[in-house]
Amino acid sequence: MKNGLKHFFLMALVLLMTAPVALASGSISAATFKAGDRVEIKGKIAPGEDLYIAISQNEMFAPKDTEGVHEIKRLTRDAERQGFSMDTQIPPIYYLITNVPEKFGKIDKKRFGGPSVLLGKGNGLYSTTMFYLNKNFNDIEDNARAMLGTIKSEEQWNFFRYANENTYGINTIVKEGNRIGKVVIFSRSVIGDASSENYWDEGTNVTLDKSTGEYTVSFDSFRHTPPDTRFDVYVNGASIGEYTVTKNGFWLNKGYRYMNPLWIVIGAILVGTYFSMIGAAGGMLMAAFQVLVVNTMGPVGINAANVLKPSNMALTLFSPLGSFYRYAVVERRVAWPVGLSFGVGIFVGSIWLGKYVSALLPMQAYREWLAVLVVIMGIKTLTEMTPKAMEKRKNIKAMTKKFNDEIAAAKAEGRSADMGSIEPIKTGLMDYRFKFWGEEFRINPLLFAILGILIGVVSRSFGIGGGFLLVPAMTTLGALPMYVAVPISLIGTCFSSVGAFIGYLMTGYLPDMTLAIAIIIGGFAGGMLGSRAQKMFSEMTLKIILACTLFFLFFRFFKIQIWL
Repeated sequence: MKNGLKHFFLMALVLLMTAPVALASGSISAATFKAGDRVEIKGKIAPGEDLYIAISQNEMFAPKDTEGVHEIKRLTRDAERQGFSMDTQIPPIYYLITNVPEKFGKIDKKRFGGPSVLLGKGNGLYSTTMFYLNKNFNDIEDNARAMLGTIKSEEQWNFFRYANENTYGINTIVKEGNRIGKVVIFSRSVIGDASSENYWDEGTNVTLDKSTGEYTVSFDSFRHTPPDTRFDVYVNGASIGEYTVTKNGFWLNKGYRYMNPLWIVIGAILVGTYFSMIGAAGGMLMAAFQVLVVNTMGPVGINAANVLKPSNMALTLFSPLGSFYRYAVVERRVAWPVGLSFGVGIFVGSIWLGKYVSALLPMQAYREWLAVLVVIMGIKTLTEMTPKAMEKRKNIKAMTKKFNDEIAAAKAEGRSADMGSIEPIKTGLMDYRFKFWGEEFRINPLLFAILGILIGVVSRSFGIGGGFLLVPAMTTLGALPMYVAVPISLIGTCFSSVGAFIGYLMTGYLPDMTLAIAIIIGGFAGGMLGSRAQKMFSEMTLKIILACTLFFLFFRFFKIQIWL
């Protein structure tokens, strides 16, 4: 018995002496940091070893955790294709900081931007590089794979790769991205020292003395980390502690960003003023403001678009209300039969048909074909201003001259210009006639009801009002002056906004309330300013502004951004 016990202790001692010594220690510079603060970790690992620091959000996320109707469908489909399940859990915010990032992936070219219908998938107008994670979890060396902390299985790795490299994954789960200009390429995942000059390593310092094993690592925490988020820290597979990121500014709960609401109000005032002047692109410009300035993202598990779009409805609903009193009551410039028929059509399209059509057509293709339509309308709007085109539309030419004469007289007499009012002549379902500045105009309300249905589909899909399609349609197809087209457009956008918003509520998507309230305040104020500012511009100038807006939207739809 004694010999057996002695033999056991000898074997244990041999195993202990021959086993690799896994020294891994470290300390975190503070227990709490404000979002965006610099985090520093110091310590020591076994001499000669490479360094692997896994920083993992304490709260995990699995696709089954989302309450979004559309997200459940999309993630179920993508899970099957990408090799993970609805139960697979990963930390939404996770970084692996190491001196050997090449063990986990490779740097390769990335092309982006421009029409995929012409360039093909995987091609683009612009080229950059990005860090591609290994597609096969088992291709990672055993010792490196053991250093990933909370990511332990092949399914987790597949989900992690999807969440950080797929656009939908970034916008739904990770909420942080590496950008080239204004385009998100991929998300921070495996990070090395900034001396690499890779844009994703910027702001990260990794110092390792392999002879002693001493290391110092520092990096900038994510500026929009949610308040009171805890992180676990692992050094070469060993847990060394945790830290908490606290709030740093005003937190938008569903917008998932820190942003002073005053900036949102100012942005909404500017967009609302512009929108109420030309009756178009308010929703698109507000969406661009949310994407480029606010960077609205949505909580983990909800795609950014499903928070951005309902919030956008606040502007396309309340900005028209801010200008409508002047257009409808004070100046009596509203062609009600056309506006109401269009409004009913757009309401049907946005609340009912929109959800079916947008589900059948991929969003990227949908956006790009819409861009083609937009640029055609922009060109058509410009051609209408040629002398030859104006000669054919004598009523608009005569109206424009009378209006310009009124503007000149008003300036000379020091008074406000008379914008003119609509005088109905005949009202019918397919034949509505009216006089404006003494010139007769004719339009088919039923045609615009059908057009409204189509625009309602667009409105629901993009979270916009649809005026950017309606106004050029009224000035080209309906041959109406801008001063009449804009008030009609505002009626339509009110209907489309209500319909689209009800559609989102029916599927359980709510806007960020702070964001929505700020947009309502700014949009309403902008609507009041825009209705007064319109008289400062001629018919020709308003059409040029509209055409420029349409070309801007063309570039945005195709991601042909000159500010990259």
